[in-house]
Amino acid sequence: MSNSFINTWILASRPKTLPAAIAPVLIGTAMAYESGGFHLLSCLAAVVGALLIQIGTNFANDYYDFKKGADKGDRLGPIRVTQSGMVSPDTMKKATYFVFSMALLSGVYLVVRGGWPIVIIGLSSILFGILYTGGPYPLGYNGLADIFVLIFFGPVAVGGTYYVQTLEINNIVLLAGLSPGLMSAAILTVNNLRDIDNDRKIGKKTLAVRFGTSYAQFEYTSSVVIGLLIPLLVVLLISDKYYSLLSLITVIFAIPLFRKVYTIKGRELNNVLASTGKILLIYSVLFSIGWLL
Repeated sequence: MSNSFINTWILASRPKTLPAAIAPVLIGTAMAYESGGFHLLSCLAAVVGALLIQIGTNFANDYYDFKKGADKGDRLGPIRVTQSGMVSPDTMKKATYFVFSMALLSGVYLVVRGGWPIVIIGLSSILFGILYTGGPYPLGYNGLADIFVLIFFGPVAVGGTYYVQTLEINNIVLLAGLSPGLMSAAILTVNNLRDIDNDRKIGKKTLAVRFGTSYAQFEYTSSVVIGLLIPLLVVLLISDKYYSLLSLITVIFAIPLFRKVYTIKGRELNNVLASTGKILLIYSVLFSIGWLL
């Protein structure tokens, strides 16, 4: 297996988006551990499943955007392997099915342990991963993707991780899940802000296209700010877990990005997208450590 083959599929998996899959599992696991319900095999299966669903979604996005003509030569984002000819459309389609099948396989143990709630979470996550750019009414083309990213990378992912380990759920866990959901939505928003002109040309009606640049800039900053403030609300509600406020340190890394979102555009926003993913991961680590102290 050549290095170029491996590098092609690493590129197709879009590593910079993977923190959005890891962060909620980390938070849900920390909260499960603190409650005395940590379960190692469930944790590992949740991590693998989350990563596979994210990669499968990225593969599906690569394939369906190519089929819809959304990836042109003037693309501002990272190289799409189908559009560039590095991978044939048929191969990418098969790879998408394979990765989602592996995600289903990794979820079998979780289903045995957690029952029907895990079946619903797993199947709906895969379904919306495909419908993000596939199907007759793709979410990414009509402005609905933001809300689904918020839900599935937030309360659903954190709550599902917590539930499959503890076999119970509570509102505080779901509230805490809003943070990674909001910051994942911010990653999508800066992606749409970068592509606003190209998306407008091809009729891709993201929220950035529908409401304009100023709206997208506001959506990005407000999503990050509110996401970072969620631990404060959690602490106020339970009058405990004050060390989880360590996660507020993340704002130090976020402030420079707020300025960039309002002052740069186009391809330069790729760095903001990658940095937002890093901020999400830093936040999840700090919150998790603080929750366990």
